[in-house]
Amino acid sequence: QVQLVESGGGLVQPGGSLRLSCATSGSIFIKNAMGWYRQAPGKQRELVAVITSGGATNYADSVKGRFTISRDNAKDTVYLQMNSLKPEDTAVYYCKAVNDGYWGQGTQVTVSS
Repeated sequence: QVQLVESGGGLVQPGGSLRLSCATSGSIFIKNAMGWYRQAPGKQRELVAVITSGGATNYADSVKGRFTISRDNAKDTVYLQMNSLKPEDTAVYYCKAVNDGYWGQGTQVTVSS
């Protein structure tokens, strides 16, 4: 059974950091590009970052230089290191197995003082 389980969200002050994790099961990880997306209240879901199975990365302009996506193929897990967080980064963050189209359930990130 395919599962994507995000963790690591929470409440953080502006300028702070969080690291999100997405653990996968079901033998899908190695063949998929993995993406992090986010959806703020009243807004459409948007791509934050993506990493291919070979490790190439791409980022939304709004997070370049602040966020880093990485993957551990031995652990079937993708990470999103988020630094210098801003209130506008507040959203539910989802991971996605891009090629197969599987989504996780999401984890809330709130940036507020």
